[in-house]
Amino acid sequence: MAELKNLVADGDKLKEAFDLSNFDINAVLRGAQLTLVGAHRALQNPAIFTNAHYRQAAIAVGAGIAIRLAVSVPILGIKLFLGISSYIFELDKASWDDTLVNGLDLIANHVLQVPLFLMTLMRYVTPTLDDMFMDSLRWVDTTYVSKHKHEDPDGLRDMYYPNLRQYKQVDGSTRSKSSAEAVTMFLWRFLRKASISLAVFGLSYLPYIGKLVLPAASFYTFNRAVGLGPAAVIFGTGIFLPKRYLVIFLQTYFASRSLMRELLEPYFARIHMNREQKKNWFRSREGLLFGFGISFYILLRVPLLGVLIYGIAEASTAYLITKITDPPPPPNVSAQQQESFIVGQQVWRNKHEFLDLSIFNLDAVSSKQSNKEDREKEL
Repeated sequence: MAELKNLVADGDKLKEAFDLSNFDINAVLRGAQLTLVGAHRALQNPAIFTNAHYRQAAIAVGAGIAIRLAVSVPILGIKLFLGISSYIFELDKASWDDTLVNGLDLIANHVLQVPLFLMTLMRYVTPTLDDMFMDSLRWVDTTYVSKHKHEDPDGLRDMYYPNLRQYKQVDGSTRSKSSAEAVTMFLWRFLRKASISLAVFGLSYLPYIGKLVLPAASFYTFNRAVGLGPAAVIFGTGIFLPKRYLVIFLQTYFASRSLMRELLEPYFARIHMNREQKKNWFRSREGLLFGFGISFYILLRVPLLGVLIYGIAEASTAYLITKITDPPPPPNVSAQQQESFIVGQQVWRNKHEFLDLSIFNLDAVSSKQSNKEDREKEL
């Protein structure tokens, strides 16, 4: 009997390891669709681009040009040196110079992620992006009421903005109100990720085992994020992919996840979850967040316009929140009610209903009745 229980337990663990329910293709595609729908909804807000945002965007564009030159000048210098050297030494028969130049270009464009670093740093310097998120959330509530003005008000969902704006705002990672501490932690996270990326990229050039480094890194990353099955497939595919494409794939995945976490910072700065609760929250919505994040990340790579697109991405995230979370309770409710809300958000309750909706009818499940039915299912 004990052996049968162990066999069932092992089967459940294996099923869980290969579970793709949180990262199915339908969720990823719906996340990409929300990029377009959210951006369209955000751009309808006449106050999305304030004077403060335009001034910040202009500064960021100038800083982006300066950083891009700082990264590009050394690479151009090395290319010029190799070009001059080719007249002195016979480099036509050698391949190391081409490998060096291609490697430097790859590091600048896909490993260091300098543009994304600049745009995310803006959040800790000025509250413009946080203000944009909250203004957009208010606009989403307003347009929702306007679209359903002929329906029974008692059947509409609760509003997000009125309660969320009353919550005390702290950094979502450090739980601190100190801007200096938040900037320090952000710089530390960026340096740690950049160091790991450079180390993995460097190890990939080792003889014999180098070709396994990037596939192994992808397996480790995806096994933690989406499970053993997809990680095994990516590992097997990565062995045969050229190094350049595997680096681009991995860094795009990492960057889109980092982008998504930064875009959600205004929400988690007010809805306070511990590390494990936050992990469960992201895991439950992994596929949709990946589709949303990677779509905006691709748009962010548009030269110079990236900082403007980042603002639209932040505004669109306000629309996203209303589709994958419940309206928050007032901050003055009891601690037990607050904890009950936090625990209830660990699972995306209306996931299947939302994913089955037409892209033209995404507000259909945003009602008090659907939320009530979800809570009754939990009980």
